[in-house]
Amino acid sequence: MDARKSNPAIEERKHSILTKGEQNQQLKCNTDSVAGCVSQRACVYCGARVVLNPITDAVHLVHGPIGCASYTWDIRGSLTSGADLFRFSFSTDLQEMDVIFGGEGKLTRAIDDLVEKYHPPLIFVYSTCIVGVIGDDLEAVCKAAAQKHGIEVIPVQSSGFIGSKSAGYKAACDALLRLIQVPQGEEIQKGNAINYLGEFNLAGELWIIKNYLQRVGIKLNVALTGDSSYKNLKKATKAYLNIVQCAGSMNYIASQMKELYDIPYLNISFIGIEDTSESIRKIARTFQDLEMMRRTEELIQAETAAILPQIAYYRSKLQGKKAAIYVGGGFKAISLIKQFGELGIDVVMVGTQTGRQEEYDTINNLVSKGTVIMDDTNPSELERFIMEKEADLLVGGVKERPLAYKMGIAFIDHNHDRKHPLSGYVGAVNFAREVYATVCSPVWKYREQGGEP
Repeated sequence: MDARKSNPAIEERKHSILTKGEQNQQLKCNTDSVAGCVSQRACVYCGARVVLNPITDAVHLVHGPIGCASYTWDIRGSLTSGADLFRFSFSTDLQEMDVIFGGEGKLTRAIDDLVEKYHPPLIFVYSTCIVGVIGDDLEAVCKAAAQKHGIEVIPVQSSGFIGSKSAGYKAACDALLRLIQVPQGEEIQKGNAINYLGEFNLAGELWIIKNYLQRVGIKLNVALTGDSSYKNLKKATKAYLNIVQCAGSMNYIASQMKELYDIPYLNISFIGIEDTSESIRKIARTFQDLEMMRRTEELIQAETAAILPQIAYYRSKLQGKKAAIYVGGGFKAISLIKQFGELGIDVVMVGTQTGRQEEYDTINNLVSKGTVIMDDTNPSELERFIMEKEADLLVGGVKERPLAYKMGIAFIDHNHDRKHPLSGYVGAVNFAREVYATVCSPVWKYREQGGEP
């Protein structure tokens, strides 16, 4: 059955939804959200803050209403091995009079106060919706502050009205490109270390992958931006290779670094056993070192053998269950489909906020006939397809959690709010354990006995 036929409310989005095996159309993606539709996408400022906030010794100053500053470290969970200034959230707290007369003076005073109190090497100033409306000149204010204090003060052009979360990713990448640019005339000394892009060190995931790389003989230059610092980011142009985990947020800067600094890049994923193993192999192959490849296969064999009994146990409990996926980027969705396959779980619905056409093509090839695939969805569509496909579980982020619980189905947080690692081999076990705990929880029998979910 084509679920859309019975729901005229989503007719306007018919090209953004397809059911494998029932339509030959190409999925419409990478477009603006439908006007009036409550999209699950995050805003431009959110996209920029996701990327930049893990820079540990920077001041992150939000130029806008106080509400935007509620987006803080404690709902992202990036860990640090050094400075912890990034855990604070600063705001200019724009009020009605600032909207009328402008907020540039207030922003200047806020920067002065922060420099005097915290002495940061770097300040990011985020533009918000209201700043885009009143037209404060962030570029001029930041330039003057940088000259006054002798530090880098970088504007992040993330006003909400300029697009979606993807536009925020680009705004953050533009800010990073300004930060890492090499002074004119300076020669770049390349090394053998690699940069890790699109990794934000949630629950220490960066350190898990760094350990794998070190064991096969690969050095990490700098991560963009998990557990990174002003000083380390300044070394980014010296890398031999960029590996990109979160393609949605970092493919743009990876392509720019290839063009500007001749650094090639690979898309990788450390989600699930299959993608973790293949990603380590892909990275090691670029060094064309037989001894490194031998160590790589040893690591994969040892790590896989150590966790397979646990994965087999959870698979025996979860075989035949049905999962729905709604995450930010297409690359993560692809890895999750494979990971659910490792657990014997069928994916019956999959969607993303910012997936690209080639990623949706891959998703279409991976899923079974009848699976619903959608781009930039909304709560109404999520609810409808989860019910029609009888999913046992929804994987998503903070905005999808209440929907799942209100529907009475299990939920896995695969966004930035969780406090445990889901990357690498240890992450594969954590994920399997969490899926088992929520899907097989005895609480669901009370839902069935109690009536309406």
